[in-house]
Amino acid sequence: MKRLSVISLGLLIGSTIMGCSSMPFGQTDSGWITLFDGSSLDNWNRIGDANWRLEGGLAQADKGNGFLVSKNSYTDFQIKAEFWVDADANSGIFIRCSDPHKVTATNAYEVNIFDKRPDPTYGTGAIVNVAKPSTFIKAGGQWNTYEITAKGAEFTVTLNGIRTVDGVQDAKLVSGPIALQYAAGVVKFRKVQIRPL
Repeated sequence: MKRLSVISLGLLIGSTIMGCSSMPFGQTDSGWITLFDGSSLDNWNRIGDANWRLEGGLAQADKGNGFLVSKNSYTDFQIKAEFWVDADANSGIFIRCSDPHKVTATNAYEVNIFDKRPDPTYGTGAIVNVAKPSTFIKAGGQWNTYEITAKGAEFTVTLNGIRTVDGVQDAKLVSGPIALQYAAGVVKFRKVQIRPL
């Protein structure tokens, strides 16, 4: 009986070790992949002339206009991103970018960070031209957390624990990289994670 227990335990440990070693680099056992953690921008390509740089463990920009675009593409996923912006910032997280060399709100879904947008209809918390926020939240002057889910044609956005977009449907874009935008003010990201679904 004891011998059977020892063999069973050995098989359990072996399968656990093999399961861990087959995970992609940067992926945790909960499936989250860290795209940015303050240590490098190796998972990103730069487009435009924004002065994205690493400073104090943050990816930040305060001049120019441009994006950090993920090197990998994603279809169905959840994103968790921690960011700080000033009151004048114009930024966003673009998902399913169909052209990673020229990112726009028409060839990607833009989850907006823009407290002072001239037309506030698609301000912070919205998906531009797709879903107005159910609640208007100001992001300026504080650390914020976006949680974005894209599964098939359905999108959900949560900002600081408050659902701003709930189950909106749009099927025009199905896959592509994600992009972090800089267009105005001061923008800082300290952590970006993605979990494929």
